[in-house]
Amino acid sequence: MFSSNYTAFPVSLQLSTRALDNSLLIPVYVASASACILLFRVVISSYPVRVLGKRFMRMLYGSKEQVIAEANHGENQSLVFNKSLITNLGGPVIYGFKVARVFGCVAFLGLEIFTLLKGDDGGPASHQGPDRSQLAVSAAAVYASLLGLVSVTTRLKYSRIIASHLVVMLLVLFLVYAYRDLYPLLTFTQVPQDLHEGGLLWAKVSILTTISIVLPLLCPTQYIPVDPANPSEFPHSEQTASWLMFSLYIWLDPIVFKAQKVSHLSHDQLSPLADCDYSRNLTKRNFPHLDTFEGEKRRHLFFGLMKVFRTEYMILTLLVILRVMSTLAAPIGINQLLEYLENGGVGATIRPWVWIVYIFAGQFFGSIIFQWYIFLTTRTIVRTECIITQLIFEHALRIRMKAELPDTDESLPQSKATSPDGTSIAESSTIVESSREGTPDAVSTTASSFAMGKPKDKGKQGDNADRKSRSSADNLVGKINNLVTTDLSNLVEGRDFLLIFPYVPLQIGLCTWFLYHILGWSAFVGLAVMILLFPLPGMVASKLQSVQTVKMTTTDARVQLVTETMNVVRMVKLFGWEKKMDERIGKKREVELLWIWKFKLLDLANNVLNYLIPVFTMMACFTTYTVVMGKELTASRVFSSMTVFDIMREQLHTIFWELPSIIQAKVSITRMNDFLNDTELLDCYTMQEEHQSQIVHLELEHPETIGFRDATFTWSDDTDGTLTPSKRKFNLRIEDEVIFKRGCINLVIGPTGSGKTSLLMALLGEMHFVPSNLCSWFNLPRKGGVAYAAQESWIQNETIIDNILFGAPYDEARYKKVIYQCALERDLQLFGAGDRTEVGEKGLTLSGGQKARVTLARAVYSAAEILLLDDVLAALDVHTSKWIVNKCFGGDLIKGRTVILVTHNVAMASSVAQYVVSLTSNGRVASQGTVSEAIANDAKLGVKIVDEQEALQRQEDIACNAVEVPKKEGDGKLVMAEEILEGQVSWTAMKLYLASVGGGHTALFWFAFLFLIAMTEVITVLQTWFLGYWSSQYDNRPASKVDVKYYLTIYALLLLFGATMYIPGSILYCLGAVRASRAIHRRLIEAVLGTTLRWLDTTPTSRVITRCTQDIRAIDGPFAQGLSWVLELTISLFFKLGAVVLLTPAFLLPGILVGVLGTWVGRVYMRAQLSVKREMSNAKAPVLGHFGAAIAGLTSIRAYGAQAAFKSESLNRIDRYSKSARTFYNLNRWVCVRIDLIGALFSAVLAAYLVYWRSSEASNVGFSLNMAVAFSSMILYWVRTLNQVEVDGELVVERVNSYINIEQEPKPTEGGQPPAYWPATGELAVDNLSARYSSDGPKVLHDLSFHVESGQRVGIVGRTGSGKSSLTLALLRCIITEGTVYYDGISTTAINLDALRSNVTIIPQIPELLSGTLRQNLDLFDEHDDATLNNALRSAGLFAVQEDTDEGRLTLDSAIAGGGSNLSVGQRQIIALARAMVRGSKLLILDEATSAIDYKTDTAIQTSLRHEMRGVTQLIIAHRLRTIIDADKIMVLDAGRIVEFGSPQELLQKENGMLRALVDESGDKETLCDTANGTPQGH
Repeated sequence: MFSSNYTAFPVSLQLSTRALDNSLLIPVYVASASACILLFRVVISSYPVRVLGKRFMRMLYGSKEQVIAEANHGENQSLVFNKSLITNLGGPVIYGFKVARVFGCVAFLGLEIFTLLKGDDGGPASHQGPDRSQLAVSAAAVYASLLGLVSVTTRLKYSRIIASHLVVMLLVLFLVYAYRDLYPLLTFTQVPQDLHEGGLLWAKVSILTTISIVLPLLCPTQYIPVDPANPSEFPHSEQTASWLMFSLYIWLDPIVFKAQKVSHLSHDQLSPLADCDYSRNLTKRNFPHLDTFEGEKRRHLFFGLMKVFRTEYMILTLLVILRVMSTLAAPIGINQLLEYLENGGVGATIRPWVWIVYIFAGQFFGSIIFQWYIFLTTRTIVRTECIITQLIFEHALRIRMKAELPDTDESLPQSKATSPDGTSIAESSTIVESSREGTPDAVSTTASSFAMGKPKDKGKQGDNADRKSRSSADNLVGKINNLVTTDLSNLVEGRDFLLIFPYVPLQIGLCTWFLYHILGWSAFVGLAVMILLFPLPGMVASKLQSVQTVKMTTTDARVQLVTETMNVVRMVKLFGWEKKMDERIGKKREVELLWIWKFKLLDLANNVLNYLIPVFTMMACFTTYTVVMGKELTASRVFSSMTVFDIMREQLHTIFWELPSIIQAKVSITRMNDFLNDTELLDCYTMQEEHQSQIVHLELEHPETIGFRDATFTWSDDTDGTLTPSKRKFNLRIEDEVIFKRGCINLVIGPTGSGKTSLLMALLGEMHFVPSNLCSWFNLPRKGGVAYAAQESWIQNETIIDNILFGAPYDEARYKKVIYQCALERDLQLFGAGDRTEVGEKGLTLSGGQKARVTLARAVYSAAEILLLDDVLAALDVHTSKWIVNKCFGGDLIKGRTVILVTHNVAMASSVAQYVVSLTSNGRVASQGTVSEAIANDAKLGVKIVDEQEALQRQEDIACNAVEVPKKEGDGKLVMAEEILEGQVSWTAMKLYLASVGGGHTALFWFAFLFLIAMTEVITVLQTWFLGYWSSQYDNRPASKVDVKYYLTIYALLLLFGATMYIPGSILYCLGAVRASRAIHRRLIEAVLGTTLRWLDTTPTSRVITRCTQDIRAIDGPFAQGLSWVLELTISLFFKLGAVVLLTPAFLLPGILVGVLGTWVGRVYMRAQLSVKREMSNAKAPVLGHFGAAIAGLTSIRAYGAQAAFKSESLNRIDRYSKSARTFYNLNRWVCVRIDLIGALFSAVLAAYLVYWRSSEASNVGFSLNMAVAFSSMILYWVRTLNQVEVDGELVVERVNSYINIEQEPKPTEGGQPPAYWPATGELAVDNLSARYSSDGPKVLHDLSFHVESGQRVGIVGRTGSGKSSLTLALLRCIITEGTVYYDGISTTAINLDALRSNVTIIPQIPELLSGTLRQNLDLFDEHDDATLNNALRSAGLFAVQEDTDEGRLTLDSAIAGGGSNLSVGQRQIIALARAMVRGSKLLILDEATSAIDYKTDTAIQTSLRHEMRGVTQLIIAHRLRTIIDADKIMVLDAGRIVEFGSPQELLQKENGMLRALVDESGDKETLCDTANGTPQGH
């Protein structure tokens, strides 16, 4: 096709008759082969062959499976037969196309017969040959007609086979006629070979074109369901579109234009998800190749994915090869056109319009091919995200959850990764969990384990390294978080490894071949220069990668600190640490920005080298060609070779762009593989795989037994068998036998840290079972169901009723009874929406007691026969605890069920218990037996129980007599919906960034930057023009007269001048980008730390973390880079179009038209894409949120056996994400094809104008074409980059800007600084204090007035929801208040908030700890020495709960996991108390600070508070009356009002006083009265 140098077909001007005959015989040969293939298929599908085949299959696979397969097959066939023929073959439209094709075949046959007969009547003398040829074509036409007829009269299965043969036949016929009669029309020298047929020839060609090309392109595709049993009700238009509509993405037009009519395209308005993308279908089809629990052999995940997507990658490889070939269309076309103009058409074979069409077709069809490639890759990545997320998710259900500690060996901690929308799953609000294996009882109905042979720790030293890796100090939850966010994102980014090989080698090879043909052996000189210079960008890229590694590490350090700060932001605000934390984060940020700056400079150096190397290569080629070889550098050679050098530059860019992504993807997929293959699993799964010979499940004599025998449990399956979540040498050891009584309540008691929770975990199979001897076993029957209530209540971000039902069917009578017995009736009345109230992330709208009762209600409502309750009474006041014990534990819903209750409330719970197990501090069983046996063995316990029984006789139903509170109206919504900002990025948000980039001199900065970039583009255009000018010198003088050195020098100076403009401009922008990153991050952190608690309550922590991590990362990188690209591309497009218009003024209007049309297409696309992008981001967050919440509640989910429900919910959320993600990626294809079409048309029309309607020099034509091709190829990048910047601006800058402008607490002022001596005392005076949580919300405190003298201890009691915690928040001005609070004589409203809160210490009910050492948690800012810290720990009671000889005792250097998850709740409260003592405030507020601590330790702590904190005013909120009965004063609150306030002695004298009622019901009346009256307690 390429004239003399590029001949694709024989150039013979006269073909022989034999050649003519041979070409017409080709269809007969193809028809014969087709007939043979069809005949063979008929034979193998015949009845005798099928019978033999079935028998053979039975021999291979067995009869049962075969019978099932045949039955299914027969059922499917009957379903097909029952449909009408037209419906079966695709419906009326598709059937109409098929019938039209049959008519076309018949019409073509008729024309062939007529031609044959006409030849017989009056053909040429040598008619024997043509008759034979025409007869062959007629026979092929007959065969095609028969195939067409059969294809519309048989059922689908056979119709599709026949149709495929028909398509091949028609294409062969068309190609034969195209070769004989159409190709000659493209040349100057040939004529059609069948021209003697006249009009009949063109009629036959038209019919063939229609039935072989047009109809197949226009015919819709028949929908074939992935699962015939469950076809999609509304098939996706992608599955039914014709080839033409599919290739041009016309099937997306309805969505694109629907978006123009609405302000926001909602998720429901998107096209339904194709059934081939359903997550259920994907997992069902592909898990057998990936999941070892589905039968797949153990191998690397990469090879499993390649097996899953093998078809896709074979097609992608083919498309890559076609794309390589299409890229040479422009240089070949330009070369031939300019050669035609240079020679005046002399010697040309191919007509010039062919090369113009060729340039257009190369660009446009190359675009279609490449968009197909991207379409397949994006479809694959969405499916990969679905499969990998669910695969990791299901595997996570099998792992042993252990609290993980920060690795102190690493200099910087790992960050918590965020989602594409930034949702950190470790902090997210909703739920996920699933397991293909189901609950542990899927392995055995009775989860009993026996030991056989030797204990399984023995003889496994060979696995030591592997075991170590599996239970190392890596953060397991953080690792899972990273796997489904960062690592999955890395895997997706590395998908284009085909662009490294075979794309780049093929492209460079073809480019070298082309250069060799036009520049001779000088091309190899250029190739040698490129190879020699190649190490330079390699060295820069290597340095870039090392800097990137450090940069990411510093980013991780900042993200870790920001994440942890946001997780404990309430503590930060309550302690007045905002400024200090801001400074800590700021220091981390400065280190990060330093490395970002280094990275940007190296990236700039890399880009400059990638630009210069092809230029040096080109100069080496031209120098060799002109100076050494002495050849003329014509315009055709210059401009076509320039295009090729641009292509080679792109290959360099591709290598250094894709290679890091591929390397990172390899690391990430290896991490995923390690997680799937090496993470420690629960025993019930490892027994299946590894320990069948050592541990088996046997039938117990009594399979309903609950208990242990000679069993030891550890938190890890390490060789030492003792590594626990807190890195203590702790194990739970059951010696002899412990069997819990069925059908009654069993108590588990013991001091703090004794392993009570571990005992429940051991029963649930969460701990590793280490058999002590051959008879070791443990058993928890699961047949009747198990329910579990964790000590740290696990609450989903759902409504209260959803949390209680937990997927169980709604039974109104049972539900109301549960609400009553769990004392939730009054709480629900207080909520505006009742049980439809959303509880928020981690149940933040509920108090600790309410969360505990909701968790308990979930367990009680369930139908489970066995209930495991972990200290559910700890967070409840005396009233509520007694109500729960009597109404719930003693009620009909518990009756007959087995309850194992861990509690410190022995005195109260023993009244309904029948069995007690007591543990020692080292994880051993101290005693066990019935309550009477326990009383006999423990005198103190006996006294408590007797007092309790006496008190029960005179108990009143306080909760029943509570005042009815009118139910408030409301919708129950708490958490604000994710921001869906409509339209484009606002000017306010963009102004924030532009002003931040410019610093204090915004106008000057942008003028300097734009001027330097504009000068760079002017010089770039001049370089191209100068090469054309140089080549034109050969038109008027011989090569020997052209001063090559002169022109080379000028060209080199232009290059140097361009670099001196571009490099300073880029450095200037990098400085501005870093400046903007610093300023925006600082303002964001200050805004979040300075906001109100109410805003924090209504905004999920995960969303705040997203703004501070993911969105900031986008501003640092993609957004800043994208904005610079948009500006550079805009300037480049302007100057390139200006150059075209300068030489061809007539193209001013077409150029403007192209720009306007491209912009319009981009705006139309952008409106749809913004909506879809928002929906995609908002759909991703629930997937990760569901995952994170499920990981947090993994033990509860496994205990309830709720894996199937969580798996189903996960798949539903993944489908919702896939639906928007597929649409998002496909819309990109829609705009790319259209912009490329506009650009290709512009280039082709310009070329036609220059060749046919204007006489110009070849050099000017080449320059114009070069500019036009560059302009048309840039339009797409400009539109896409502009739209991406808008998307990032709207989704990142806009959101960050909205967070910068959130509501703020009052900022510090000079006048708000208190005197230096303040506070000298802890005196507190409150006058008419009222408070509410929001400006339009109801009052939660009503006109409170009281006075507390310095050093007094004031106890605050009241029912749940009475306003105790609200009072503490009001004193610290954390909520909206009215009235006056005087602290040491100064009104708290007159001083700065940070001054107030830093001089008051509050210990919340659930203390918040940071990951790090114990020392860092006590003294975050290194202000105290170790002696002070140890004294605080001693005073707080830590040493009272651990012995000096304990191996795992806590010291200042002990590692603390994030949130303190490696400590018991009691230990956390002790540490929080010690931290408060270290602060040394004059006012100390304790909000249920010792609720999870046993009585003995609590007594020690209270003694310490009385004696060692003299002079400190203490406000103590407590449910335990012992804690506050000896206080100086006691305040009783109810419904936000003070009902009693005075000394304990005064209040106990009141006949109907509330405090007296509480004491009377406590079971410790005498002891409490003695304490209140100053008599020492008897212990």
